[in-house]
Amino acid sequence: MIDELLDGSGSLSTTASAAVEEAVRAAAAAEIVPRWRQLATHEIVEKSGPHDLVTVADRAAEAHLTASLTRLLPGSVVVGEESVHADPAVYEEIKGDAPVWIVDPVDGTWHFAHGDPGFCTLVALALRGEVLASWTFAPARDEMAVAVRGGGARLNGEAIRAGAPAPGAALKVATSHPDYTTEEQKAALLGLYTEGVEARPCGSAGLEYLAVAKGELDAVAFSWEYAWDHAAGLLLVEEAGGAHTTLAGDPFRVTGANALPFTAARDRATADRVRALLATR
Repeated sequence: MIDELLDGSGSLSTTASAAVEEAVRAAAAAEIVPRWRQLATHEIVEKSGPHDLVTVADRAAEAHLTASLTRLLPGSVVVGEESVHADPAVYEEIKGDAPVWIVDPVDGTWHFAHGDPGFCTLVALALRGEVLASWTFAPARDEMAVAVRGGGARLNGEAIRAGAPAPGAALKVATSHPDYTTEEQKAALLGLYTEGVEARPCGSAGLEYLAVAKGELDAVAFSWEYAWDHAAGLLLVEEAGGAHTTLAGDPFRVTGANALPFTAARDRATADRVRALLATR
């Protein structure tokens, strides 16, 4: 099972990581890119509301990834956004003993459905609640970010570091988008709307995490914990030198039961500063 993908040090092998990257690219090439800006009206469906969409590309890409990833790692399971939407019990597999692929086939579906390039595919490999590796692929931008626990973060093959915000500069923070946020969640994020912080609604969560890992954004602050939105990006930020923390001061757990909101930031000091602001709500 999992030993087939690990090298002698217990880290994901370079060959295995490349095979997963190839699978992600193949799914995007076959199921996502050909449908971008080509969707018919009947191929876009509302789930919980007008801003929560699913398209034929989401479902086809998740099916494609489910087949290819479980073939790469026999005995593994897939927890994907669309499979959980169809059967919420699937989400419990994250807490099991089998290796789990956590998949968001099209993160930023609203953007994808409206012809905007701000979408990506997110894949993370986890075992017993620990994320071992992640892949963030933005096909419209030709960006592939890969993170391996203990092995750093790379964007299109080049190492990336998040760095730290400039001293005295206003913090740039992306927060849960109001279109997807309850009144209680909005209240929980109010601490960020203060002097010294430039808060804005987030787009694709995966691309916001990538912006933090690249040092283009100082932090994110989110009020929901679906693992497919966060697992890949949190490891990417961590391996780029950043940090993440929940409202309780604990690292975010993909298995759930986190004290919300939580933040991921370019460095520990920024994460702690954002957490303190969230605690003032």
